[in-house]
Amino acid sequence: MTPEIGHFALILAFAVSIAQAISLFVGASSAKDDARFTIFGQRASIVVFGLTLVSFLSLMNAFGQSDFSVINVYENSHSAKPFVYKLTGTWGNHEGSMLLWVLILTLFSGVLAAQGRAAPRELLNLTLGVQSLIIVAFIAFILFTSNPFERLFPTPQDGVGLNPLLQDPGLAIHPPFLYLGYVGFSIPFSFAVAALLRGKADTVWARLVRPWALIAWTFLTIGIMLGSWWAYYELGWGGWWAWDPVENASFMPWLAGTALIHSIRVVERRDAMKGWAVLLAITAFSLSLVGTFLVRSGVITSVHAFAVDPARGVFILAILIAAIGGSLTVFAARANALSPTGAFAPVSREGALVVNNALMLTACATVFVGTFYPLFIDVLSGEKISVGAPYFNLVFTKIAAITLALAGAGTLLAWKRANISQTIRWLTPAAIGAVVAALVVAVIAERERVTGAIGIALVAWLIISAATEIFLRVKLFRAPMKDSMARAKGLPGAAWGAAIAHIGLAVFALGAVGISLWKTETVALMAEGDAAEVAGYSVTLQSVERISGPNYEAERATFRAEKNSRTFTLWGERRYYPVRGMETSEAAIRAQGTNDLYISFGENTSGRGWPVRLFFNPFVAFLWWGAAVTALGGFVAFADRGKKPAKLRRKPAPKAVEGLPA
Repeated sequence: MTPEIGHFALILAFAVSIAQAISLFVGASSAKDDARFTIFGQRASIVVFGLTLVSFLSLMNAFGQSDFSVINVYENSHSAKPFVYKLTGTWGNHEGSMLLWVLILTLFSGVLAAQGRAAPRELLNLTLGVQSLIIVAFIAFILFTSNPFERLFPTPQDGVGLNPLLQDPGLAIHPPFLYLGYVGFSIPFSFAVAALLRGKADTVWARLVRPWALIAWTFLTIGIMLGSWWAYYELGWGGWWAWDPVENASFMPWLAGTALIHSIRVVERRDAMKGWAVLLAITAFSLSLVGTFLVRSGVITSVHAFAVDPARGVFILAILIAAIGGSLTVFAARANALSPTGAFAPVSREGALVVNNALMLTACATVFVGTFYPLFIDVLSGEKISVGAPYFNLVFTKIAAITLALAGAGTLLAWKRANISQTIRWLTPAAIGAVVAALVVAVIAERERVTGAIGIALVAWLIISAATEIFLRVKLFRAPMKDSMARAKGLPGAAWGAAIAHIGLAVFALGAVGISLWKTETVALMAEGDAAEVAGYSVTLQSVERISGPNYEAERATFRAEKNSRTFTLWGERRYYPVRGMETSEAAIRAQGTNDLYISFGENTSGRGWPVRLFFNPFVAFLWWGAAVTALGGFVAFADRGKKPAKLRRKPAPKAVEGLPA
């Protein structure tokens, strides 16, 4: 009966969401300030989350118990699969992942409703109303095209099994974080549409939107990092980013979200760029929906994509058109009402953020064109073309370099109007550090000296400029250390978060520069006892043995690596999952400080040996460290609630309604 309970709970959530949307929009349009609509809408959000949670736990229970009478469990699980992957298999498929999507969507709505007293009533009603419409659309998608609780009779003895690529700790936790980012942008989207409908976006609006934009951006950062890390060690190709269409689908909303959190800061501080911030909020969530369409429409083939029938893609496309088309129509009609009241000079922090936004959206457009151009050509002419890494590396990296340079300078510009000569003095340490770093690379690098010098110079520039801003604000070395420590303690979390995120971005860039420019690769056909060399390492294939895992058979290769009288052993595997008839690889990786010795081996089809690829990946650890530090900066900034705007502080609590609590 558990699947039926989950299905019924989802149907109830659908019905309550419809009633919630009607109530909230009626309350927002009512001439009377009737708190009953608001209270019902807030309580309905929490009820919908509870019902969706029951539905999701019911599906997870079916997976945990290997209930193969449920088609979804039969197609994505097996009795021999480790228990933890039975549970994570709940979202390792189309239907379950969409239910997880809706669960997160309702969770965020419930949290917003629970914190609703911080928002003006009309704004809260409209925001929750838009959010409830999104929930209605996605629950309808599940119920009518992707029912995860559909039964199968007679009940099979066993299941087909989960895709072996998904039976991995990294990819098990990757989708939830990615969805927390994707779905998190729905709240800024709903706030944006609500602001347009009421014709008002002010500092109070920005104050309410900023934490939601930050937490969505932070979770998306973690999700992308986990996906990249998984691809690096699991796919055996030695790289960390392939410009795969689904990778791009997560990267585009990240770029738009980065522009959004900077724009919201301008609205909050200067009451400017309001229309632009609203448009970016719409864009970030719209691109999240585009990513959902790409993965589930069947229009692309990717290791990350769900293989589903195109009919589901049509339904998601309808949701996408309604959300994007509807919101942009409202924007076109109401954007003029969001006139700014704050002015600023071109040379100011606001001005730098405007240019930053333009660069971010240009980069986003570059990725969008490279991702969708082959699809457009295929639809229009039937011609099959591909846009690969050379295009993205040629175009995107140039924009990224300019953005990093501007980010370093922008942090030291004053709000409203900057003193150019003073800013130049403040930037001098960063400039000196960049020049020194460039000269060092130009002298010691064996190849790619010019490109490497520019890249490392930008890294030094961004790190030193971010640190300089903090030093200036706490008056380090310009006041007694005790006073500087007191200032540091009282510094807003937003300032610390921005500095940490910029430093993390620079550390990430260091890793990207190192592995992109100075990676070394050797390919060899090796029998047991053969040796090959890469970057000064002598690697010997000692043995290959067959082993058995919980639900797979594998060939395990043992390698011995030597360099400078140091010897260590590495192990790599080729796994075969008989239930699914699929193979996976487990690369042999040895971390040496920030560098990796990376080995993958293929199948011995010739009988003369195994094809082995050896990589030396310099600075690769900085990729994961940098992404982690960037996410930490997002969490620090999110934790800063700051000083509430006067309008928000003076807002009275809703009047009590007879028979209901306020």
